[in-house]
Amino acid sequence: MKKMLTEKEAVSWGAYRSRVQVIAASTPEDLIVEELATLCTEDKRGAKFVMVRSEQAALAVGVGASATGSRVFTVASAHSLVPMHELLYKASLSRLPVVVVDINRAMVPGGLTWTGQIDSLAHRDTGWFQFHCESSQEVMDTIIQAYRISEQVLLPGIVVLAASAASHAVKPVDIPNQKSVDRYLKPCRLINKLDVNDPHSFAVLDTPENCYESYYKMQKAMGKALQVAEKADDDYGKLFGRGYGLVEKYRCQGAETILVTYGTITGTVREVVDQQRARGKKVGLLKVRLFRPFPARLIRSALSKARKVAVIDGEVSPGSGGILHQEVTSSLFKVKPRLKAAVFGFVVGLSGDDIAPDIIQKVVDYTTKRQEPEEKVIWLGVKR
Repeated sequence: MKKMLTEKEAVSWGAYRSRVQVIAASTPEDLIVEELATLCTEDKRGAKFVMVRSEQAALAVGVGASATGSRVFTVASAHSLVPMHELLYKASLSRLPVVVVDINRAMVPGGLTWTGQIDSLAHRDTGWFQFHCESSQEVMDTIIQAYRISEQVLLPGIVVLAASAASHAVKPVDIPNQKSVDRYLKPCRLINKLDVNDPHSFAVLDTPENCYESYYKMQKAMGKALQVAEKADDDYGKLFGRGYGLVEKYRCQGAETILVTYGTITGTVREVVDQQRARGKKVGLLKVRLFRPFPARLIRSALSKARKVAVIDGEVSPGSGGILHQEVTSSLFKVKPRLKAAVFGFVVGLSGDDIAPDIIQKVVDYTTKRQEPEEKVIWLGVKR
């Protein structure tokens, strides 16, 4: 079934097809919850809606419901994700398969409706896996995949999409039928869960040695999540004809310069790469879809033959540099023999500033004309 949907409506359909059982939400992303409420009510699916007074309460309800073995869904956006920070650790260290959709918005005083990835990237060390999506179709498909991954490795996950133009843009979306999704995504079955007929307590108070072990096991689960996510995407592609990979290589064959990016900006970068190829320039694109756990091995393989790598960041860690640039650089240089590609780090479109093709063209021009970057962080578009 194909429908014209905004990305927010695609989120609702992804959760609906996943047969979520408990939906806890506050007001920031009410359109998603309204559409989901309509879908679940029309076919009397029986999902439990819990309308709360704060974003922290939404995840608190989600954590509690997940601990009983329910499939849980909630949604956040920028200033509504930050209050959840404490409970992000509660979910991950309790090994609860909660899925949160984050509508990326910039973090500034008073709020901002334009996009920015810092709200999700700031939580990259909380033990949640993270997907960054490019389109409405990818958003819906990724939510279904996220539940399968989360429930297999017992880790919570965040599915990220861009706010403003992307979240409100209307695009055709192919919605898979419920029977096919049910074959792909089995009911949630937790071995350790709260049960009034078998009373136990879980994750109440840890000693230092137990907490240390919990982090160790969470790290091991993150490593497993890479293989589980690869298989989940591969199986999804076989069943529905759409697979995305954990990274996407676009025209990387024979490319001397490869642009690395993630999220919605990828569409613009893809167009510029096509223009460069039409002019005989050896330029390619690598899209990073899974940000946590970071697919270092896949990235090293994709960039192994490039002479230059240009990492395009939409966010910056003040005092260090672009966040994606840090991750890619670490991936490339922690191996022997060391890969010899020169890595350039660009920051563009911060807090939703427009990223037009001419900005990406400047990235290409700067990178191809220099042997090494002249600065650790190269800012484009700043009026100074």
